[in-house]
Amino acid sequence: MTTPAAIRPRRSVLYMPGSNARALEKARSLDVDALILDLEDAVAPDAKDLARRQVAEAVAAGGYGHREVVIRVNGAGTPWGEADLEAAIAAGPDAILLPKVSTPADLERAAHKVNAAKAPAGLTLWAMMETPLAMLNAREIAAAAANPETRLSCFIMGTNDLAKETRARLVPGRAPMRPWLMACVAAARAHGLDIIDGVYNDLSDAEGFAAECREGAEMGMDGKTLIHPKQVEACNAAFSPDAAEVAQARKIIAEFEKPENASKGALQVDGRMVERLHAEMGERVVRIADAIAARSSVAAG
Repeated sequence: MTTPAAIRPRRSVLYMPGSNARALEKARSLDVDALILDLEDAVAPDAKDLARRQVAEAVAAGGYGHREVVIRVNGAGTPWGEADLEAAIAAGPDAILLPKVSTPADLERAAHKVNAAKAPAGLTLWAMMETPLAMLNAREIAAAAANPETRLSCFIMGTNDLAKETRARLVPGRAPMRPWLMACVAAARAHGLDIIDGVYNDLSDAEGFAAECREGAEMGMDGKTLIHPKQVEACNAAFSPDAAEVAQARKIIAEFEKPENASKGALQVDGRMVERLHAEMGERVVRIADAIAARSSVAAG
C-alpha cells in the first residue's frame, strides 16, 4: 500500500498587505495555517513597488514557521504583474496566487515563467476564482492540474470581486452564490485540488462570520480566507474536526482493519450501518486532526 501524501491544513488563510511592514512581521506569530502576502487589492497603486520589495525580503528572510506562505501578485495585464511574478519566483514562497484566473491559458502563461526560472517543484500556483468566466470554466481550469507543469494546487474563491462582476448580492447564507461555490468545489475535488472560501467583510459581526465559516465547512471547503487576525480563532474552530468526529472516524477505521472484516464492504458500528467509503473519509479526518495536533504541540513547545 502506498503511503498517503502529507496533508497540510488550510483552515485559516489570512491576507496581509504587502505594503505594511509591521503586518508582515506580525504574521510570523499568528495562529494561522497560511498567509497571503498581498501585492494586489490590498495595496494602493503608488505603493506597489514598495510592497513588492518588502514582501520579497520578508519571504526570503523566512521565520514563518509552519505557516504556508503565499504571494498574491498583480494580474499579467497590469503594469506591475510581470515584475511581481519575477520577484515572487525569486523569493521562493510556498505558492504564488494568481488573480482573476478565467481560463486555463491564464495559468499556463504564469506556469511557463515559473518553470523557465527553474523554480523548485514545491512552488505551486493557486488560482483566484473571481470572475464570471471563471465560474463557467471552473471544470477546465481545475483540469489543468492534470499537467504537473501547471503546478496548480488550490482554488481561492474571490467572492467580493465575483459579486462586483456578476451583481449578485452578498447576503447572509449567500444563496445567489451557492451554485458557483458548489460548482467550484466539485471542480476542485474532481481534480485533487484544495479550495478556500471567500472573505467575510463585516469585522463587527462575529456571529455572522462564524455562521459563514460553518456554511463553508458544510459545503466542503478546506478553509476560509480572512481579512483580520481577530477572525482566526473562530475560523480554525469551524474547519477543525471535533473530538467526537475524530473518535468516530478512528472507530470506523479500526473496525474495517479487523481481519474478520477485511472482505466486507459494509458493517455496523454503534448500531449504524457504515460502508468502506466512510472509513476512507475517516482517514482524512484523522490525518487532518493529527496534523493540527502536531502543529499545536510544536507551537506550544
